Amino acid sequence: MVALMGQLCVAVFAQEEKRQQDLGASTPSSPTSLTGAAGSTGMTAAKPGPADGKGNPRLGGERRPLYRLNRSDVVALSFTLSPEFDQSITLQPDGYVFLKDAGLVFAQGLTLEEFQLAVRHAYAGYLHDPQVAVALKEFEHPYFVAGGEVGRPGKYELRGDTSVIEAVEIAGGFTHEAKHSQVLLFRHVSDDLVEARVFNVKKMLKERSLAESSQLHPGDLVFVPQNSISKIDRFLTKPSLSMYVSPTQF
Repeated sequence: MVALMGQLCVAVFAQEEKRQQDLGASTPSSPTSLTGAAGSTGMTAAKPGPADGKGNPRLGGERRPLYRLNRSDVVALSFTLSPEFDQSITLQPDGYVFLKDAGLVFAQGLTLEEFQLAVRHAYAGYLHDPQVAVALKEFEHPYFVAGGEVGRPGKYELRGDTSVIEAVEIAGGFTHEAKHSQVLLFRHVSDDLVEARVFNVKKMLKERSLAESSQLHPGDLVFVPQNSISKIDRFLTKPSLSMYVSPTQF
């Protein structure tokens, strides 16, 4: 009898253990483990990047930046419910535009979306919930300037990724009197301040370390001197560039 009771207890225990295992296997996964909600231990779904294409600054900042308005750009405004306010405007040298009946609005450096919001705000006192479409009609193509001891000094369209060495080649290469070891790259930091960098292109070509050659940004100036430059400050005021190139070019 005792042996029989022991066998029954073992059988009941085994059935209960199997039932618990079956319940655990059939329990549906928590929805939070799929969505990545707070408190979930599951994997979080990948999030799309910001609208302006701004990447992690530590990894290079804006990877796909949107176009920002510049001087002399031409923009068309179309008002959905008030076509009498439709107009074509040009950015003035000071960065402002003059809107019909609304006056001056600063547009320099704004994306089209930001400028659209600025226009809507400007017309809020004239129109109820103004609906306006903004279209870029004319703009200056990205460019760089090459000066000094290059074969063809001047202004060139910047198409795609272009290094300092490639910029020199586009401008006709070095002259016989060029100082290959001190190629200067000037880049705008603000309207009045310019950053200067020096590249030893002679050494880079000899060691085939072309990866050190910086990629140009729109508006950069590449200057190849004839003589050695003993010292150049990291940051310069724009008027001080007159010793390298005409201020009207840069």
